[in-house]
Formats: sequence, C-alpha cells, structure tokens
Amino acid sequence: MENFVASVRQAEAALRDLFEPTPLQRNDHLSAKYGADIWLKREDLTPVRSYKLRGAFNAMRKLVGTDTGSIAHFVCASAGNHAQGVAFACRHFGAKGTIFMPVTTPKQKINKTKIFGGDAVEIVLTGDYFDQTLAAAQSFSAENGAQFLSPFDAPDIIEGQATVAFEMLRQLGRTPDLVVLPVGGGGLASGVTKLMLETAPEARFVFAEPLGGASLKAALEHGAPVALPAIDSFVDGAAVARIGALPFETLKHFDSTDVYLAPEDRICRTMLEMLNTEGVVLEPAGALALDVLDDLGDLTGKTVVCVCSGGNFDFERLPEVKERALRYTGVKKYFVLRLPQRPGALRDFLQLLGPDDDIARFEYLKKSARNFGSVLLGIETSAPEHLDSLKLRLEAGGFAFRDITNDEVLAELLV
Repeated sequence: MENFVASVRQAEAALRDLFEPTPLQRNDHLSAKYGADIWLKREDLTPVRSYKLRGAFNAMRKLVGTDTGSIAHFVCASAGNHAQGVAFACRHFGAKGTIFMPVTTPKQKINKTKIFGGDAVEIVLTGDYFDQTLAAAQSFSAENGAQFLSPFDAPDIIEGQATVAFEMLRQLGRTPDLVVLPVGGGGLASGVTKLMLETAPEARFVFAEPLGGASLKAALEHGAPVALPAIDSFVDGAAVARIGALPFETLKHFDSTDVYLAPEDRICRTMLEMLNTEGVVLEPAGALALDVLDDLGDLTGKTVVCVCSGGNFDFERLPEVKERALRYTGVKKYFVLRLPQRPGALRDFLQLLGPDDDIARFEYLKKSARNFGSVLLGIETSAPEHLDSLKLRLEAGGFAFRDITNDEVLAELLV
C-alpha cells in the first residue's frame, strides 16, 4: 500500500505539468440545505472537463520513452471523457493516438476530442454499440503493436485517478467525515478509497451509481463482477454494464448498502438545480454524487466531500433534461384524453384547468369512435397537487383519460 501512496504522490506532482489542482469549493447552498459542511471537488474544471485526464496522463507518462512505449502509439475506445483525456495527453507527450468511437457518438464529442488531440490523434468511427467499438480498438492495438489504454481497469489508470484524493485532503486540511464518489467502471472510486484507507482511514465512503447502470451494487451483491443484462445509457459517463475487475478488488470490501442508486430523471432535477442555483454545468455522471445526498440520512454537522466527476454536457440535451426533471418532480404529466366530438367540448375541458395549469402539448391522435377523438395532452403546472386536482375535475366532468407519464412504451411512442 505504501508503494501505491508513493506512486500516487509522484503522479500528482507530474500532473502539475498539465494543470493546477482542481478547486475544492465549499457550497453554501448545499451546506445550508443539509445543515452540513459540504464541499465539491470540481473535476469538471480540468482542461478536458473531467477527471479522466489524470489516469490517461499517468499511464502514458510511464510508457513514453520506455521500451514498451517507444513506439508512442496509444489506442482507446470511448464515446466521451476518456477519449478526450487520451487525446489531450497524446498531444502533450507528442505521442500518436488512435481513438475509436461509436458511429453514434455526438458530433460535439468528436469535435472536442479532435481539438484536444490536434494532429496527434486519429479518430475512427466504428460500431453502433460500444462493445463493437471496444473490440475493434483492441484488435487494432494488437495488430499494430500499440498500447491500449483501458478507461478504468488498469493499475496506472487507477493510480492517476487517485490523485483526486491527494489534492482534496491537502486542500481541505483535515479528514472529511464522508466522501461521496460516483461509480462507472470503478477507476475513480477504487483509486480514491485505496489512497484514503491508507492516509485517512477514519473517513467513511459511500458510492453513487445510476439506477440504470448499477454494476458495483450488483457485483457486491454477487461477490464478483457480473454483467448487467441491460443498461440505461442516459448517464453515459457512468453507465457501465460490468464493474472493472481491478477496481472491484479494492471495492469488494464495502457493503452493497454503501451504494446508493440515482434515478435518471432525478439526476436531471439535480443538474438543473446546480445550473439554475449555482451556475455549475454538470453532465449526468458529474451530478451523481450530489444527487444521492437526499438518500444519506441526517448529515447535520458533518463534513462531506462530493466528487463532481465531469461537466461535458451538450446543451442540445437541455430540453430533454428539463423535461425529465419536470416529470420526476410531478409538475408535468402526459395524458391521452378522450374528447367528445361535439361543439363546446374543448371549451368545457379548458374551463377545468387551474390558474397555474399550462397546456404544453395538445395533439389530436385519431378518432377512436364516431363521437370521440383521442388527444395527446401535456400539462405543466407549479405544484404536483395541482395535477391531482385536475384529474379529479376531469373525472367529475365526465372526461375519460389515461395518465401515460410513467408508461414507458406509450410515452416513447407518443411523447
């Protein structure tokens, strides 16, 4: 363990060639909300807006100029933050990088990777799904004698991510009571916990995973990494089907109750809260640690550090994030309304709306019968109870309707 601590210390010192320590900021809004001393480790403020640069840089610095890395050709597979970290590090070292990305990767992420890597990197778009992209990258690496860089399942990557903890402890000047860590493949969580168990063993840890990608919780429950049968890719920076084998070796000593699951729609609410209240732009994975604070029980008087892992958010997704947040908080719902085909029926319906009820969607779907038509209706209001009252008024007024807000199949087809 002492060798690990020494290696992380060296990695952290070397990182200063790239950027200063990311800020550790006390957040007054969250501290007041929870009656605690809540600090944010702002990994969204690295040059590539995520912590992934740390691991990529550390792995490369150990290989560039050695017999293993004399070719100085690195390969990775990533649709986002790892790709950008590898690209930035390749340009720094003057190394060649070949970055495989799924064909479905948004142009914004492709362009940012190109900017960070410049002439040092080549981007290969292949595969509709990440597994196909990963297989292509690994085959290319083997065929061309290049060094494949795993996003999380490699010792040097984990060592680099652990530098987050070194900075945080020095900046805070004391051991926090609680550290909240987001988990995807486990590189960050295993690196931070491994270092702090040696240097600040009195600290407690909890982990935040997206509900639709809880690979650590599943592994802890089974006693070994397992592949999830399906994942929700919304939290693209942390939606990993199988926790890394090396990270799990460190994390397996924790209990599954130490892992808290964040519903994807609730994460959207947290992202909007941080954007509107604090002016902080976080990607879904970057908001994970903050999102589970509500689930942690009484935090009064405790010093809590939340790691905000990234801020690579494409603002083209903002309407979707707002929509999901409104639905989660219960102030927006969708109905299929059976509207009578008679004069005055629409007026009768409109008179049932409350003063804060706003029609966000009104679309005739079809005539379900000669005398009735089906309408897709979206209602947005200021408080959830207003929609409950509207339902009662609709029933009393003789209007037939179906709430499809949480019906995944119908909502996907119609909304």
